[in-house]
Amino acid sequence: MAACYNPAMNKHQTAAAPGPATVTASTPDTLAAIRAQVMRGIALNREPGYHFAGNFLDLSYDHVGTDYTALSVDVAPHCAEADGQLNLSGFAILADLVMAAAVRAGLPPHTRLATVTMNLQLTGAPRTGRLEGRGAMHGFVQGAAGRQGVSTVNISGDAGPICTGTATFMILKPPKGVELHPVPHRRRGGNPTPEIPGGKLRPDEKKVLATADAALAQVRAHGGSFIARFWGVQAKHAAGGAQSTVTNGPHIGNRVGHVQGGILLGLAAENAIAALTPHWALTAISAWYISPGEGSSLKIRSRVVHHGRLVAVVRTEVTCKGHDGRRRKVFEVMTTHAYRAE
Repeated sequence: MAACYNPAMNKHQTAAAPGPATVTASTPDTLAAIRAQVMRGIALNREPGYHFAGNFLDLSYDHVGTDYTALSVDVAPHCAEADGQLNLSGFAILADLVMAAAVRAGLPPHTRLATVTMNLQLTGAPRTGRLEGRGAMHGFVQGAAGRQGVSTVNISGDAGPICTGTATFMILKPPKGVELHPVPHRRRGGNPTPEIPGGKLRPDEKKVLATADAALAQVRAHGGSFIARFWGVQAKHAAGGAQSTVTNGPHIGNRVGHVQGGILLGLAAENAIAALTPHWALTAISAWYISPGEGSSLKIRSRVVHHGRLVAVVRTEVTCKGHDGRRRKVFEVMTTHAYRAE
């Protein structure tokens, strides 16, 4: 198994697999625009009901109804990887929110949903341009004590269909002392950046900006993409896999303070990719949400469980320390990878 890890984690680096045109995110104007987008996300997030991640991405709620839901996002330097594709966490947020909106469309708009499972099948088409996700509700799991809504999503981009997926969501009461509000369904082009009175940031907002500024400083010094440092993982090779530690904070949190479900899936998938060489392409994700992502950091461990000639399978586990100080499992995911054509 040791020969299948990603050489990009080692000094003997191989060339990256071919992909879309590279995005240059280190010019002063581009970095200034990214920082402005972070500030926009902070300002928009002052309206309750949503989270910083969705506001930062500037997701557009194009249609929300019991017939179908449609959300979209424009891939731009603030959310694009170095190859020009939408960051995996950003992509998973889109899928997660499309399917959650489909379930919530027939419920009170402030309803809290927790992702239970998510499955995404990728076509290999690049995640570039305007990505459009369309979702539908398929009822509730029958015979279950808790109400679990079932929904689906199809996501397309410039190059055609990118992904099809399914998910289940548990309807939950708000945490004690937390008042939930309806998710604001903002549409593209109709939301000027709100003023922040006196430019004074709240403590959590200062943390978001400090994390963004640190990522921007790394891009300024070393190049590459902003989002890879803001939401990405810095995975290290481990025997037969990869591991990483991700600092938790409001830049990746949901509206009740836990790690947002789409970001959690994206972080785990990136760590799984790092367990293999760049010759392998991610093709499918099956994820199980076990407990809330909380605490100061998350530990992510990936292990290659199958390494064939054309197909590989990686198992990834995410853990954190709970309020009682004990480490517990947050998330588990199995990913399938296909060997790229020559």
